[in-house]
Amino acid sequence: MSLTGTPFFATVIALTAMAVVLPLAVWSKVRGPAAVRTVLRALMVVFAQVTAVAVVFVAVNRAEHFYASWSDLFGTGKYVTAAPDLGPDGLGGKKVEEAPKVKQEFQPVEGLGGRVRKTELDGKISGVKGDVMVWLPPQYDDPAYKDKKFPVVELIPGIPGTGKSWFQGLKAHEVLEPMMKSGKVQPFILVSPRAMLLGNGDTGCANIPGKVNADSWFSVDVRKMVVDNFRASDEARTWGVAGYSAGAYCAAKLAIAHPDRYSAAVSLSGYNDPGQEPSSLVAKDPELRKTHNLKNVLQAAPTPPPVSLWMSGAEQDGYLSGTDLKAIAKSPTAVHAEKVVGGHNLESWSKQLPQTFGWLSGIVKAP
Repeated sequence: MSLTGTPFFATVIALTAMAVVLPLAVWSKVRGPAAVRTVLRALMVVFAQVTAVAVVFVAVNRAEHFYASWSDLFGTGKYVTAAPDLGPDGLGGKKVEEAPKVKQEFQPVEGLGGRVRKTELDGKISGVKGDVMVWLPPQYDDPAYKDKKFPVVELIPGIPGTGKSWFQGLKAHEVLEPMMKSGKVQPFILVSPRAMLLGNGDTGCANIPGKVNADSWFSVDVRKMVVDNFRASDEARTWGVAGYSAGAYCAAKLAIAHPDRYSAAVSLSGYNDPGQEPSSLVAKDPELRKTHNLKNVLQAAPTPPPVSLWMSGAEQDGYLSGTDLKAIAKSPTAVHAEKVVGGHNLESWSKQLPQTFGWLSGIVKAP
């Protein structure tokens, strides 16, 4: 039974109703010694509490899609098939342009309409196998655009979170589609890959030899899949990346580390120190935590990367991280720090999409 499906939700609701009715019906009818009656009544109370918590969790998860499956919830999914040392560029000596084309089959995603489609990608360079969701802008199937290529924005969810979080939680496509039709925002292809690759741990979009090559999954394999299957270019100026919470840190890091792959990043309620995420795998190693701090990533670049960063959030929830990066950034790196009123939640991030994608429209160019 699917974690996010209607049958499971209906079952939990039924159990919750039973947990409320049962004590009312049998409380005074419980027989036996006092100790036995006490235990049975205590179990009824616990059952009622557990089912009440469960129905709230399932309802919220169905709306926000923090966990797409039981394996996501319990951290038992197997998405890493290999994790060799791929070197500083994350390519392991391979050349993407020489690799065979990756042709994928896509299926509609339940509850999101036909424009959001999903595929299972076997990342040949990263050693990651996972789902990727793609949304095509309204102009993509317009005959007037049949020979046009489109810019791309890669969307990275927080932890926990799935590719569906961006579409069902933030409702990115619903917010942006009318703006694309009116010309206020460029018609971007939106791509949201799986981010939970090692149980419920946060990979920090890092390549960690022997564990996971999350950086190469996002910045190499997913990009190649999009270019091979859709009218998109692999030029950095045509690619942006956006994320919220832990995904915001990832987005900024990918752009800073790979200006040859991305030209801009949007960080919603992000941070510079990966140790701010309790489940961070990178932060468990003091040296990795230091080298993967965004301030150190930026300062370690051989030359200032030609990328633009939008970093927004409340003062202690993204804004000050942005001002810290802005203080050390040197041209052509550009950092915009925006203080916003709002909490660390999907509703707040969704409200920022018109402004942030308007900003992206001025930087990420159509091929």
